[in-house]
Amino acid sequence: MGEPSPLPVSVPVSVDETLDLLARGNYVGERSLATVLFLSLKLGRPLFLEGEAGVGKTEIAKVLAQTLGRRLVRLQCYEGLDVSAAVYEWNYPRQMVEIRVAEAAGAGDRASLTSDIFDERFLIERPLLQALRPDDRGAPVLLIDELDRTDEPFEAFLLEVLSDYQITIPELGTIAAATPPIVIVTSNRTREIHDALKRRCFYHWVDYPNAERELEILRVKAPQAPAKLSAEVVSFVQALRNEDLFKLPGIAETLDWAEALTQLDKVALDPQAIDDTLGVLLKYQDDIAKIQGSEAARLLTEVKSELTGAVIA
Repeated sequence: MGEPSPLPVSVPVSVDETLDLLARGNYVGERSLATVLFLSLKLGRPLFLEGEAGVGKTEIAKVLAQTLGRRLVRLQCYEGLDVSAAVYEWNYPRQMVEIRVAEAAGAGDRASLTSDIFDERFLIERPLLQALRPDDRGAPVLLIDELDRTDEPFEAFLLEVLSDYQITIPELGTIAAATPPIVIVTSNRTREIHDALKRRCFYHWVDYPNAERELEILRVKAPQAPAKLSAEVVSFVQALRNEDLFKLPGIAETLDWAEALTQLDKVALDPQAIDDTLGVLLKYQDDIAKIQGSEAARLLTEVKSELTGAVIA
């Protein structure tokens, strides 16, 4: 038997409570994020989160589902995503069986047969439709992840869902949510999302954290990492984000790197350790080649000098 589902929790009634909610899910968030999240929950509006990959946008939806005790319904977007994969499709094999059975029984009323096979019994529900269904734990959290990977026609289809929390199925009619889901939409901004969709949402740009907040994230998410190592990792990553790289490391990469170095029993950064583990932090060979060796050593020297100066001060 699996663990029982957590009991549903009421949505926060203030920005401070929203910050506490995020903290209970081990999410170190800024007050500006907590404010727009609180307003989104309070007013029942979708929240559109934009930012670079790996800065924690998806994690916000997961934390909401966890801390509120709600079901998480995730629609992972990709190029070519269509209604049959995102909303619903008909179970054609079962419909064919139903038709054959009806024909064998001598049923000849075509209108009646059509009505029978386009029944909810034969409907395969995909994430968007699932999110509109009632749930004993309360309205689910609907995560529409990386919307920028889809094309504009699908984006246009979402307008009905995000404005009225309903979906129209030609054979059945309109299915509306009794209680609107909590909707989080994310984008890595590989393309611009149309204004018509953004108007239906509250908006927040999730940026790379400053050094203080990133260090706090490491303390929360990677508590096993030595304090000195965590401080040097954060300072080094912060310095890397000032470099001209194809893909700057996000929070996810910082956490991965700290955990990898901890597994290697490192208590502080050294040039060899950096060169050996850059593939954990950087994801493109050109970036690795640019930083590896003398450049990494230079950045490390600056980092250690800066941290030493901060301790003396």
